[in-house]
Amino acid sequence: MNTTAPAVKTALISVSDKTGIVAFATQLAQLGIKLLSTGGTAKLLQESGLAVTEVAEHTGFPEMLDGRVKTLHPTIHGGLLARREVAEHMQAIKQHGIETIDLLVVNLYPFEATVAKPDCTLEDAIENIDIGGPAMVRSAAKNWRGVGVVTDAAQYTKVLEEIQKNGALSDATRFALSVAAFNRIADYDAAISNYLSAINTDGTSAPFSLQFNTNFTKLQDLRYGENPHQQAAFYRDQSPLPGSLVTARQLQGKELSYNNIADADAAWECVKSFGDIPACVIIKHANPCGVALGANAAEAYSKAFQTDSTSAFGGIIAFNTEVDEETANRVSKQFVEVLIAPSYTPQALQILESKKNARVLVVDISGLQQDGKTNWERSRNSYDLKRVSSGILVQSADHHQLKAADLKVVTKAQPSDQQMHDMMFAWKVAQYTKSNAIVFCANGMTLGVGAGQMSRVDSARIASIKAENAGLSLQNSAVASDAFFPFRDGLDVVVKAGASCVIQPGGSIRDQEVIDAADEQGVVMVFTGVRHFRH
Repeated sequence: MNTTAPAVKTALISVSDKTGIVAFATQLAQLGIKLLSTGGTAKLLQESGLAVTEVAEHTGFPEMLDGRVKTLHPTIHGGLLARREVAEHMQAIKQHGIETIDLLVVNLYPFEATVAKPDCTLEDAIENIDIGGPAMVRSAAKNWRGVGVVTDAAQYTKVLEEIQKNGALSDATRFALSVAAFNRIADYDAAISNYLSAINTDGTSAPFSLQFNTNFTKLQDLRYGENPHQQAAFYRDQSPLPGSLVTARQLQGKELSYNNIADADAAWECVKSFGDIPACVIIKHANPCGVALGANAAEAYSKAFQTDSTSAFGGIIAFNTEVDEETANRVSKQFVEVLIAPSYTPQALQILESKKNARVLVVDISGLQQDGKTNWERSRNSYDLKRVSSGILVQSADHHQLKAADLKVVTKAQPSDQQMHDMMFAWKVAQYTKSNAIVFCANGMTLGVGAGQMSRVDSARIASIKAENAGLSLQNSAVASDAFFPFRDGLDVVVKAGASCVIQPGGSIRDQEVIDAADEQGVVMVFTGVRHFRH
């Protein structure tokens, strides 16, 4: 036995989620460990043939108030908090007939699951706020040098293996369990705070709570941040959404950098917006430099690459469909930093192996499958966060899905079916392009992208120059602007370049001036009534 660590002689078990608890408790009992337990857990263990001392018997004080008070007792907390190495502590608990508790196994009332239910009432929420559980967890975690605290069924196996081997838990294990326990309490309290502080006095819920608590788990340290002199790390939500970037597995290539992850997320979010239509998005510095649809991944990639092959060099490429051998052959001819897809054929992976430094990521989207289709919306964040000095901006995420029926034709010229299709495609790309954004498109592919300029006119000029440099004609193309044209000059630039139809939000005090300019030049213009600023 490990003589430097306290032996595990007594375990207190009180769990809401009883997954695996009978098997775990059975093996503890087989090691001669005394079992204490409460309420439903004690009943389950007793029915399973285990010798269990109920907490009420152990404390000499009955459970009361419908179980609200059962473990809030000096006999419990003295047994958890007494420091084994402090003689005065041990004398004190001996004087009061308190036994040490060496292992605490607790998971909490399911508050998060309860409030996630659409029919959850305030009373339901309140009744699922655990009091005794967090109190015990904090006591045990604070006294980690003498007590092991287990707060997740996933910890059972390792804890049991170590006790079986040594009769005790090592300092390293107890400290790791303590950290995990305090993290769990932090998550739990944050969920309660977020929920309750969003409740109005009339019982309705506000969209934003009075206190916004966020908790993330570190996935990895990064070599550096946006620049080499900055430190960085990558964190994920406590419960990541299926099909989100943080769930990706890296199949090959160098370690992901801060900029790789940021750009990969931009690419993945954009390509998901096209649903199950095979699409390819190429991102450079957070902006799409090529986006296209195709009959398959290979065609989509070839069309996207045509938009701006120069910027695509060293870019991030995302597909919303499987990458096959033909696609991998085409992609492997360029320098790619990161490649993202929901799956790859074995032949494709074999080809990509030759690109040793290319970071190949696969995102499992099986959790998004529903009735033979992919419910991509389930993989999208509900909120966007932006750090400012000593504060944070929080907004609902921009997932607005424009429908053709939402469009208002404001010009004399009416759009053809093809123009409507091109404008809708261009609008989706503009949604993922930094403001000010001007996007030329035709036949399911981008032709020129102007992004991030202080002047919308400059974005329009840059987009047309990009198309010219790529040898792509803008004749009869569609143009999307993420926000309204404040003057007619931006419209004049895109029409002169060859645009035959324009989609924009509208809403400027000079809308009529811009509409008149469109009529004057015989082009179609439609208003969405929605803008897509992206800063």
